[in-house]
Amino acid sequence: MCGITGIFDTRTRRPVAPDVLQRMNDSQLHRGPDEGSLHIEPGLGLGHRRLSIIDLATGQQPLFNEDGSVVVVFNGEIYNYQELILELQSLGHVFHTRSDTEVIVHAWESWGEECVLRFRGMFAFALWDRNRQTFFMARDRLGVKPLYYALLDDGTLIFGSELKPLLAHGGLRRDIDPMAVEQYFALGYVAEPHTIFSHAKKLSPGHTLAIRRGEPLREPRRYWDLKFTNDSRIGVEEASSELMRRLKESVKLRMISEVPLGAFLSGGVDSSAVVAVMAGLSDEPVNTCSIGFADPQYNESEFAQMVADRYQTRHRLEQVGSEDFDLIDTLARLYDEPYADSSAIPTYRVCQLARKHVTVALSGDGGDETFGGYRRYRLHMMEERMRSSLPAALRQPLFGLLGKVYPKADWAPRMFRAKTTFEGMARTSVEAYFHSMSQIREPMRSQLYSPRFKALLGGYSAREVFDRHARNANTDDPLALIQYIDCNTYLVGDINTKVDRASMAHSLEVREPLMDHELVEWVATLPSSLKLQGSNGKAFFKKALEPHLPHDVLYRPKMGFAVPLSRWFRGPLRQRVRDALLDGPMLESGWFDPTTIRKIVEQHESGAHDHSTPIWSLLMYDAFLRCSLGESRMPRAA
Repeated sequence: MCGITGIFDTRTRRPVAPDVLQRMNDSQLHRGPDEGSLHIEPGLGLGHRRLSIIDLATGQQPLFNEDGSVVVVFNGEIYNYQELILELQSLGHVFHTRSDTEVIVHAWESWGEECVLRFRGMFAFALWDRNRQTFFMARDRLGVKPLYYALLDDGTLIFGSELKPLLAHGGLRRDIDPMAVEQYFALGYVAEPHTIFSHAKKLSPGHTLAIRRGEPLREPRRYWDLKFTNDSRIGVEEASSELMRRLKESVKLRMISEVPLGAFLSGGVDSSAVVAVMAGLSDEPVNTCSIGFADPQYNESEFAQMVADRYQTRHRLEQVGSEDFDLIDTLARLYDEPYADSSAIPTYRVCQLARKHVTVALSGDGGDETFGGYRRYRLHMMEERMRSSLPAALRQPLFGLLGKVYPKADWAPRMFRAKTTFEGMARTSVEAYFHSMSQIREPMRSQLYSPRFKALLGGYSAREVFDRHARNANTDDPLALIQYIDCNTYLVGDINTKVDRASMAHSLEVREPLMDHELVEWVATLPSSLKLQGSNGKAFFKKALEPHLPHDVLYRPKMGFAVPLSRWFRGPLRQRVRDALLDGPMLESGWFDPTTIRKIVEQHESGAHDHSTPIWSLLMYDAFLRCSLGESRMPRAA
């Protein structure tokens, strides 16, 4: 696990300033504290920060092929590198290291842009082929590892594992993208390929970008997409057996390490499954880490302890206080752009705990998207059955009216929030799912934005992100459709972003057995009836794990990895909320309506409404402006 960065002149071979490249590389020191190296040649500079995991002695980067004509910087892990080494050696390639990085340069020589199809793992890399005068960037299929880039006005391309090196370069204009702001307040993150800055982009998951010097810049090319065929005829027993075989293979590949290794253990199904499989593959007790909360509403530590006791793991538990809000500015600096998932706080803490004992940790991330575990999937399918039972000509006006007149009930569980149900019934399937996934719903966003900002948006809505992915889903299965949308939006923009930044802040590598692309592709062939059965999500996954995990772990209600925002904003953070939201750079931008923000704050303080989610989103946007831009740098419309 590392940090990569670089500068490439797409037009000529202008010299690269070593001090600029060094500054860019140093901005990601946290991603690779063990070593840092640069490579500079006319028109090219590559930087690398190394966190040593595999081939500790000879895996330094930038790394070259035999004659030095191909050079790569790489962040991630290619888990099938050992078998690829054997195949490439049979083709005549000579290896000078035992690292997965060297596989990339030789695979490029043999297979060109198609080399990415041979890699199994999480990766983001940039490669220069001097003979072909070609610069090539790639990102893994499910977007576990990030890659940012920007093409400057003078034809210089700059890139990095985070936005930090792009900002450190000094040539990137920091104009804020209004569409990215709309995405953030709707979704809680800025969706690929956008960044918060108009002139910078993320390379989307499953995409590559090839640039031949002196030629026009091409658009990124998609090399992989998840296909939900749902056409397998397999039964529950056979599916459960095949799942365990594939899960063991995925976990085994991710246990290859030359440094201490462990796992997160939250007490949920996914992380418990990973730990159970690890225990069966390891001769030594597994190192496990958990975070506990004083508030029983959020505390899963007793269930984590059940699994730890069953498999005799070396279990570490730390209690996180309910007042752990001092991380707000830390998180704003880590994420570089606004990010509103408050579970970043406990995620940061569990990574901090894990790094005290291990350098690599396996996680259960991706299980809900892959196996159909989210509660919102069950609620969406209930609404979908109701939607399909009425013609749109009747359903939309009837439930649209009921949704407008029925009172809001934030305090009630969602199944009893009739207003939410009525609003969902009046929409199409994709519109309804976007509405349910929105951090701040469209009516409130419309009130929140000033007329000036609405003019900048020009009618754009973040719903277009969901619409775009829905058009590519190629499935009529309603569960598969929203799983596909989640795999391209929430999983990448929220979950993977959260874990990457929180782990790399502590120089910890996190690996993701449930996001192995071969496992995910296989599960996507299974019928949705195996995944969601009535109110039971992850049905066949849980069935497969019954011999391995306690019943209470498998079938208890799902708990969130959450923090008590509502109480914070009425108590210890009350004044900070007022100082941040009722004055300062956010309001000075002229993009937000002061009256609406004041109303949101006062209604929450009085207890009339629970506005904790929009307040947190606003608070983190303010923290972004202060930490990433500085209070003196005001947002400017592109």
